[in-house]
Amino acid sequence: MNQVYLLTGSNLGDRKLQLETAGNLIGERIGAVKRQSSVYETASWGKTDQPDFYNQVLLVGTNLSAHEVLMEILAIERELGRERHEKWGSRLIDIDILFFNDEIIKEDQLIVPHPFLHQRRFTLVPLNEIAPTLKHPELHLTIQELLINLDDKLVVNRI
Repeated sequence: MNQVYLLTGSNLGDRKLQLETAGNLIGERIGAVKRQSSVYETASWGKTDQPDFYNQVLLVGTNLSAHEVLMEILAIERELGRERHEKWGSRLIDIDILFFNDEIIKEDQLIVPHPFLHQRRFTLVPLNEIAPTLKHPELHLTIQELLINLDDKLVVNRI
């Protein structure tokens, strides 16, 4: 059974409902949600002139490959109304693969671990809640260590 950590996020519409719906679809199509963090609210990162985000990390057990997970994620995002107009723009739903087992994948369409996760408080705080001792396979630091050494000062509030 593969272990995949996913980050869900939304900053449009009923943000909490979007995360719940995405979590349910992930459970149906990708695999059982084994753990989930609290929901957190943060200011947008990268493009700051937009509404605040709700974010949540899910640990999912799956029999799918990393590429199959990606295809399901993209289908779920489309089904929930995701439109891709600009990088880091507002969105009804966003689902990112943070980790897939301890694999390192570097391809045009898929990079795992997520290339920015170690720079983003809104990712590390919920990830630390459910997996503080998980080691980053490239950086060889735990999530807790990454969070302690993080420069990002963005406020992340548990809902």
